[in-house]
Amino acid sequence: MSNNTDHPMTISEKIFSKAAGKTVKTGDFVLANIDRAMTHDITGPLAVDGFYEIMRDKEEKKVWDPSKIVILFDHQVPADSLNAAANHTMLRKFAKEQGILNYDVYEGVCHQVMPEKGHVKPGDLVVGSDSHTCAYGALGSFSTGIGSTDMAAVFASGKLWFKVPETVRFEVNGKLPENVYSKDVILHLIGDVGAEGARYKAAEYTGSTVRDMSMSERMTMSNMAIEMGGKAGIVEADETTEAYLKERIPGYEFDPYWKSDEGVEYSEFHEYDVSDLAPQVACPHNVDNVKPVTEVEGTKLDQVFVGSCTNGRFEDIEIVAKMMGNEPVAKGVRLLIIPASRTEYMKVLRAGYIEQFMEAGAIVESPCCGPCMGGSFGLLGDGEVGLATSNRNFKGREGSPDSFVYLSSPATAAASALTGEITDPRTI
Repeated sequence: MSNNTDHPMTISEKIFSKAAGKTVKTGDFVLANIDRAMTHDITGPLAVDGFYEIMRDKEEKKVWDPSKIVILFDHQVPADSLNAAANHTMLRKFAKEQGILNYDVYEGVCHQVMPEKGHVKPGDLVVGSDSHTCAYGALGSFSTGIGSTDMAAVFASGKLWFKVPETVRFEVNGKLPENVYSKDVILHLIGDVGAEGARYKAAEYTGSTVRDMSMSERMTMSNMAIEMGGKAGIVEADETTEAYLKERIPGYEFDPYWKSDEGVEYSEFHEYDVSDLAPQVACPHNVDNVKPVTEVEGTKLDQVFVGSCTNGRFEDIEIVAKMMGNEPVAKGVRLLIIPASRTEYMKVLRAGYIEQFMEAGAIVESPCCGPCMGGSFGLLGDGEVGLATSNRNFKGREGSPDSFVYLSSPATAAASALTGEITDPRTI
């Protein structure tokens, strides 16, 4: 594609212009065509009910394009209650009747499986009935979370109204120090701008640090854009994106158009040098309550959780394995490790890390969301303290409302699992 306007455009303006079939600019309200829609076992049933309500007077109750919809089970898998089992049964039936691809209980977390299976490309407009759908922006798409009612409308029409958002540019430069990772970078950014620092804006991550990041690291950055209020979190497509997608999409041809033009106007510009960045920790009970690990060292822990759509990939788990070596998990601490997908699980398995973790006293689970969002197992009890590589630490997020959740990188999580308290990974 090419830019036919006489003014430079952000990547968001370009994507919405394609989706709307006309040139649009920031602030415009557009009825946009959706390239891909995703729903899961928690939000899916409401979307299905809404779809049938919309279609109740139509003779044929068919979704707009079954090839563009994906259903995944990840929050309550395998079914942990009769309600969960009923939801799974309903969605399986809906997927079969409509001809929709359904990744059942064995495949993994939606935000890992969607890009992993080649369902997202640069320039796509993607919606999912889950707030962390913004993770797919790591591939140069505009990807955002919507409610179940909006998803019902998408199922019926393939379209949705949007306001083309302003763009906040985060330019991150410098070589990350040893044992400091993209999770530390995004926590630092969120701590700096706050939970509403990019409200209904596209957070665009750029700079030498981001360009040097792997796709796994970029997904961590984009995944947490919502934690600063962002509508999307975007990394422009480049050689890393091209290589990732060519492995997953037969015949994929890279289009360099999907990036913001030179000279574009951003609503805000933030610049960071992370050459001396310390490991970061988000403290209870808000993601923007971020401190250097040195300020919270020594906090006693009951549980460490490594996983989720934020940091459950092989690269994340390998960091933990290498840092722990043959050392055991600290006495009195539960270390819970959950790979984000079956594909990532198999990588961990073949590398020998599952045996290593089990011998160390950890618990390794099949791919799913686990304790994130108060899931089906691994919950914290009253007064307990957890450290997680996930994306939210709101009160009650991982169990009891009287528990306390800290967020960190996999390296900080690994160091802390060895000592039983929050520990600077640079000291291990």
